[in-house]
Amino acid sequence: MFPSTTSSRSRFLATQSWFARLPLSTQTRVGEQVLCTKGKKGDVLLHANTPVEGCYAVLSGLVKLQSVPVKGRSSTFLGVACGDWFGEGSALKTEPRRYEVVALRDTELLCLPRSEFDQLRATSIEFNQFLVKQLNLRVGQAMALIEASRLRTPEQRVALSLSPLFWSRTRKLSLSQDELANLVGISRQTTNRALQSLAQRGLVTLEFGRVDIADHEALTRFIFSSSE
Repeated sequence: MFPSTTSSRSRFLATQSWFARLPLSTQTRVGEQVLCTKGKKGDVLLHANTPVEGCYAVLSGLVKLQSVPVKGRSSTFLGVACGDWFGEGSALKTEPRRYEVVALRDTELLCLPRSEFDQLRATSIEFNQFLVKQLNLRVGQAMALIEASRLRTPEQRVALSLSPLFWSRTRKLSLSQDELANLVGISRQTTNRALQSLAQRGLVTLEFGRVDIADHEALTRFIFSSSE
């Protein structure tokens, strides 16, 4: 148990396996250097075409990573929920950020500054193992999105945005219909019809405005099935 005075950033770092294996002096240094930023629902928390300041984690809330809107339209690359990291690929490069990060709920982000990110890469095997795992997840997500570009039905697109193929974790994640519509890039009405269809198939459950996966394996099979 943490003391009541422990900050959210300290609590979060303490749960990271790579952090727990660092020397105590390094833990202290990293804990002192990490930064936090907050934003309201709809805010652009990180802008595209700006210098990358580090690697990020979602302390609370929900964000999406998307292309810069053109004529009001954009493509969502990834959703990131509370407790998950993103931006490790950008931190490994020297080019400006190529996407923007938008809050789908009131959100607080933790930033592991680039200087600390580079230092940990140079000195910590555990941190490098964490990065390899993250990058492997990104490859899988990229393949799923490439496949998604060939999907022909709103139901399959909504199913993908609910699936662990889209998210970097497998633990339970509840989303509202508005959040799903935002992630998929379709209207709330179309999202509602798609969800009703998925619910009739027994793939999701709809309660109190929330959406939960009822059968992960069946949902994945449906995502990549031929259109009916």
